[in-house]
Amino acid sequence: MSNVLPQQAGLQVGNVIYQYTAIKDPDADMLVHVQNENAQGEGYIFRETDDWSGLPGNTINKIVSVGDIPIQLWGDGSIEVEGDGSVSNPTVAYSYKYDPCYDPQSDPSCPDYIPPIPEFETVEVYDALNDQAVLDATSETDPELFDRDGKNRREVEREADDRLEQGLAASENALNIASGAAQDFMVAAMANEMRFDPYYRAAIDGGVYRETIALPTKDIPDNKRGLRNNLAQQVLHERMVQSQYK
Repeated sequence: MSNVLPQQAGLQVGNVIYQYTAIKDPDADMLVHVQNENAQGEGYIFRETDDWSGLPGNTINKIVSVGDIPIQLWGDGSIEVEGDGSVSNPTVAYSYKYDPCYDPQSDPSCPDYIPPIPEFETVEVYDALNDQAVLDATSETDPELFDRDGKNRREVEREADDRLEQGLAASENALNIASGAAQDFMVAAMANEMRFDPYYRAAIDGGVYRETIALPTKDIPDNKRGLRNNLAQQVLHERMVQSQYK
């Protein structure tokens, strides 16, 4: 069958279509077997028998469903005649399809698909405490070693102490200068107070202004003219309101 069907994994044969012409005497007995051997066992994987006994010769076209049999089970095919007669112009064809889940791992939608376990790379943990370069950099050094400028480290430390003392002395002098300036400011402020104090203490002659207008204690009568104006305004307002409904 290697020259009839493509030898591809997952291929399944669903139907066998055959045609031939039976040549026989009408009164003779004849059986025609269209068959394929079982490639992985004994017997036949497919065998269809046509009984021509008592029938005249004729041409037959037939489709037989075999239910999706895998390609690897199909062996050599043949047409066998049993009895008196023969066949001519035989043709056998196979319809097939590909099973996408033949290999379940080819598609995650297949029923037997197993998610693959990811492969993790071995990661080497870096330990800085075992790094020789780190150990060399953090190891204690000889204080008598020389810096890049050629000076002994002890001399450098002494120079740093001298610079620190000079800085502290300069800070103390600055505080003394600032203290003197503050004292001068205070003396000037006191002198100004003595100069302006006589003006702050001067007194200006004055007195009390008494109220000279007195209002009567009796009730003040209402303004009748204002009352008439209010009534006239009320009547005019009511007329305007009533006019919008006419």
